[in-house]
Formats: sequence, structure tokens, C-alpha cells
Amino acid sequence: QVQLVESGGGLVQPGGSLRLSCAASGSIFSINAMGWYRQAPGKQRELVATITSGGSTNYADSVRGRFTISRDNAKNTVFLQMNSLKREDTAVYYCNAKISIVVLPTSEINYWGQGTQVTVSS
Repeated sequence: QVQLVESGGGLVQPGGSLRLSCAASGSIFSINAMGWYRQAPGKQRELVATITSGGSTNYADSVRGRFTISRDNAKNTVFLQMNSLKREDTAVYYCNAKISIVVLPTSEINYWGQGTQVTVSS
């Protein structure tokens, strides 16, 4: 099986910074796109940022210029550096990865982490 384990959430003041990490482990053959999504109370889950295995990135308009997604392919880990945080960034942040597993290397399975809370408040 495959697990995605997130870390780095917490409470931060407006204008502050946080760095989220998500490590994938298990019977991994390859990891394709990885990304971060978030869900605020009463709202639908939305895309924050994605990154391909080759390093191409995509950002939601609301975070472009403030957040940076990166990955360490050797460690199967994706990061989200969040700067200039705003109250509206408060949400549960979920890691996502499209993974091919060892026993089924030609297929891609969508995996999610358990979520980490980010609260921006003074």
C-alpha cells in the first residue's frame, strides 16, 4: 500500500510563513504529478498548486506569487512554501499524488494525505 504523510501545518499570524511537507511511502513504482489542495469550512476542496515529475508547476490565482511548490523526487516528497499568508488561506491542506504502484506499474492511482490544518489569525 501507499501512504502520504503531511506535516508542517499550524497557527500563524497574517503576513507570516509556513512550510508544508508531504512524504509518500510504500510500494511505489513511480510518482507522477503531486500537488496540494485545501478545503475551508463550508467550502469545496480547491486546487492550490501542482507539480509534475519534471518540475512544471501550476498555481491557483489566489496563491500565485505567495506560495511555491517543489519536490524532492529522490525522497518522494513534495513541499509547499507559503509566504505572506492571509486569513483567507485558513483551511485544511491536503497532499495529493498520482502514483503507479509496483504490482500495477502501467496504471496511475490517485492518493490523498490525511490533511493538515493551517490557521491564519492574529
